[in-house]
Amino acid sequence: AVNASSGHPILIDKYIVDATEVDVDAVSDGEVVIIGGVMEHIEEAGIHSGDSACSVPPYSLSGDVVGEIKRQTRALAKELGVVGLMNVQFAVKDRDIYVLEVNPRASRTIPYVSKATGMALAKVAAKTMAGEKLPDLGISSDPEVRHVAVKEAVFPFDRFPGVDTILGPEMKSTGEVMGIDLDFGIAYAKAASSARNQIPDSGKVFMSVRDEDKHHVPEIAKTFIKYGLSVVATKGTAAYLKERGIDVEVTNKLKEGRPNVVDLIKNKEISFIINTVESARARKDSFYIRHSALQYRVPYTTTISGARAVARALKGLKSKNLTILSVQEYHSEAPRPKVGDSGAV
Repeated sequence: AVNASSGHPILIDKYIVDATEVDVDAVSDGEVVIIGGVMEHIEEAGIHSGDSACSVPPYSLSGDVVGEIKRQTRALAKELGVVGLMNVQFAVKDRDIYVLEVNPRASRTIPYVSKATGMALAKVAAKTMAGEKLPDLGISSDPEVRHVAVKEAVFPFDRFPGVDTILGPEMKSTGEVMGIDLDFGIAYAKAASSARNQIPDSGKVFMSVRDEDKHHVPEIAKTFIKYGLSVVATKGTAAYLKERGIDVEVTNKLKEGRPNVVDLIKNKEISFIINTVESARARKDSFYIRHSALQYRVPYTTTISGARAVARALKGLKSKNLTILSVQEYHSEAPRPKVGDSGAV
């Protein structure tokens, strides 16, 4: 690296494996800091924040961790003298909290958080930047919600069939949608459906995951089986599941002959695909799986965290009722500034 960039500084970052990324949007008047929303990413840290689904409020973090994240956000805003909007990105690993970025500006998540909470954050921030104080605007506490709002990214992969759908640090999405419900799983299902990624309720789930993800798979497979789906996997993943007493159908990889997983996709035997890869060779081999999923409109995920969210969505859809309310009804308990309306920015 030094030889390739002689005379210039080289940045080396430590990568935190299996960390949960958290976004926080806040607004400050220079004295009082209001946390507009704490967003827990569904995809792990390392996936571009614009491509990751996320939830307001956090769906798996403990209250203590969320409280500490809010405390650190307030401390950062006051120390930096922020007046207006601020966004902070954190990573959480084993209850340790790491600050990834601090941006004293509006972020792309402001419209989502405003819609989720009913507080028009951009309008509030504009008032504070003009010299008004948050208490004078009728805001003295963070907005609290009794529902769950899930943001899901929308990808243009069907327009660019040659593009690999594996998610990474480079942003690939071109839009986003939101689902709201009183239950996280159902809220995620609503968001996924709006992003044209339907949650399967019957048929077969195909699983092929990298070695370091295998210990997560049994729990996910059991959920799918419990709620009426069967599991198909390549030999390595299937062997791991069978060793743990899980019934699974084995299928070939492309290089192992036919019938293989692409044949199953073409024959419309697969309802959902879970495919995580690591090495360049494995990524190349599995490209045809993801390409076939796009071609035949089979929903898929390329992350274990995404697979967990889909399993929770299936559980929610099978065991609970969807909540149908207007946005205004969802927002009825969220504090809003006297100067604003009930809508989002």
